Amino acid sequence: MTRVLVTGVRGKTGVPLAQLLAARPGVEVLGGSSDPATVTLDGVQPTAFSWDDVSTWAAATDGVDAVYVVRPDRADAPELIGALLTGLPAQARVVLLSERQADSSGPGGWAARTEQVVRRSGRPWTVLRPGWFMQVLTDERFYLGPLVEDGELAFSSGGASIAWIDARDIAAVAERALLDDGHEGQVHELTGPESLTLPQVAQHVSTAAGHLVTHREIHLDEALDGLGGFERDLTLWTFERVHAGFFAPVTDTVERLTGRPARTLETFLADSAAALRRG
Repeated sequence: MTRVLVTGVRGKTGVPLAQLLAARPGVEVLGGSSDPATVTLDGVQPTAFSWDDVSTWAAATDGVDAVYVVRPDRADAPELIGALLTGLPAQARVVLLSERQADSSGPGGWAARTEQVVRRSGRPWTVLRPGWFMQVLTDERFYLGPLVEDGELAFSSGGASIAWIDARDIAAVAERALLDDGHEGQVHELTGPESLTLPQVAQHVSTAAGHLVTHREIHLDEALDGLGGFERDLTLWTFERVHAGFFAPVTDTVERLTGRPARTLETFLADSAAALRRG
């Protein structure tokens, strides 16, 4: 039996990853959450795990063979992840959900330092660097969802394209990195199969939603409005990379590792059309 801990199991990648793992014979899936009572996925064992509560870590990682680490977007993420990994069994695989261009500067070199603690942990490691998630266009928990429902895609792109990716494709790569050989010491750059401008994205959303959605280019100041401290620094760094075109290049990693093409934005939105039209 292979024992796998999925941190952030209720998140955009955590849910589809846990479902894929639970479908694999001989895999015990621990669904890490600060509120385990809300973990209701079939075949997934609710497990108390919180970055804010170190006392939950030992039980959650006891005897695990692999851990999927969803990087917490907070200033102390490198230190937290480093401390977590020191308590893992020596041969436990670690798969880190990072982001594209993580080795660029960022606030205090934060993303790069987070990856470094994983690389230096002494455990077999794999880093996933995905582009922008398609789910931010449809899920009401994320700031673009309500804007799309109102017929406006307000986004600061500087005219650059983005190679969006479906979180389900990230999960498919993570499943293989956690369970299969050949991923140790690898950094997987993950995107969908196409790079789209924001007006093109708005056209696809309009078709799926059944109403006109237009892109409105906003200034960085508007994108940062109301944010402060580390959250503002991190958001600014993200949009600076968008403007610089760092999220535009397309990779074939999903197809190469899973044996099937990554989903297009058109396909993802068609899957979400019913929810978009209700919105």
